Formats: sequence, C-alpha cells, structure tokens
Amino acid sequence: MKFNQIPINTFETMQLNAGIFVKNFDPATGEFKKEDIMGATSGGANFSAVPTFSDRGEGIDNCPKNTMELMNLDNWEIKMSGTYKTLSKSNIIQGLGSADIDPDDETHIIPRRTLKQEDFYDMWWVGDYAGNGFMAIHMYNLLNTNGFSFQSTDNSTGSFPFEYTCHFSQKDVDKLPFDIYVSEGTTTPPDESGSETEQQSNAEAATFKATRSKLNTTTEE
Repeated sequence: MKFNQIPINTFETMQLNAGIFVKNFDPATGEFKKEDIMGATSGGANFSAVPTFSDRGEGIDNCPKNTMELMNLDNWEIKMSGTYKTLSKSNIIQGLGSADIDPDDETHIIPRRTLKQEDFYDMWWVGDYAGNGFMAIHMYNLLNTNGFSFQSTDNSTGSFPFEYTCHFSQKDVDKLPFDIYVSEGTTTPPDESGSETEQQSNAEAATFKATRSKLNTTTEE
C-alpha cells in the first residue's frame, strides 16, 4: 500500500491534552505561575481565526470570479471558546464583560451598562505538544461576547460557557490581536552512553589501551 501511510513525524507534531488558560506565559522558557491559571475547564478549548475576503473583480466584465490578483483580505474574526467548571469572581466579571467589585463589599459584583478600555484583557492558552514541547496562543484585547450564562446540575458541578473575541486596537490597526507559538521540545531519547566528558574519557582510555597493546607487541618481536 504505497499511499496508505502517515507522515514520518506524525507523533512528533501532535498537540496533546486540553491545555490551560493562563494570564501570563513566557514562550522563551515555557514557564508560567500556577496562580495565573484562569480556571478548570471541561471539553477543551476551541480557537478560530477566520479571515473575510472580498473579490474586487466582481462585476467586471470578462473577469473570472476569484481572480487572485484582485482578492482582498478585509478583516479577521478571532475567537476562543470553552467551558469553565470553576467560577471565580474574575471569571464572572470577564463573563459579564463590563462589571466591577463593589468597593464596600468585595462579595458583591455589580454589572455595568457602559464599556471601559480596562474591560479588555490579554490571555494565553497553552497546551502540550509532542514530547516536552508546547503550543501557545497569545490573545489580545479579549472580551467575552457570548454573554454570561451559568448552568447548575443536580449531583454535579456547574458550568459557565464562554466565547472570547479578540479585538484590534487603534494603536496599531495592522497588528492582528493574536500570536501562535509552537515549541517542538525534545522527542528523541537521551544519549545513554553518558555525557560528552565521559565519552571523551572512554575514547582516551580506548586509545591508550590500543597504544599499549601495540607497544607490547613490538617489544615481544
């Protein structure tokens, strides 16, 4: 079966497990603080970055539809959705989109009718990748555009579905509000023959042994 195969690097390029949502993440080191994890989720995460195109050749005589030289990328719609199984105050405020903690009662969350720039926030989704690597999506200027809904369940835990939308900023309208990082990590097993120093010592010992054997043979002759 010549064409019944898979790529030779299949198991080295798989994203594994559900991943986590964190406030901060360092893609240079792959490190994050456990207290920055946003909450426990169910059903994994769903990310989409969908471009919108227009055909500037549409309506022009003798111009075929979807001529590549006349296609234009108009916009992007970037979303991340999932379901939280934990409900912290910060999760609820993010779910509402515009809300504040009552300064006189920290247990009181007050929904707000107006939107502030401070209501937008950045977040990371990070998941395992192949061996000990990672895949990370850095999302900017997020706002939950799905509204706040909470479902309790008899003899089980409650659920809070969310849909974060990434927003552009007037500070740099050409910057898309997300970045993707893929670190392949190490999938090959460690060298069991020892460290470089040990290997060098072994090589030197073998050379000395061979030289001594040759000298002994010469002396006997």
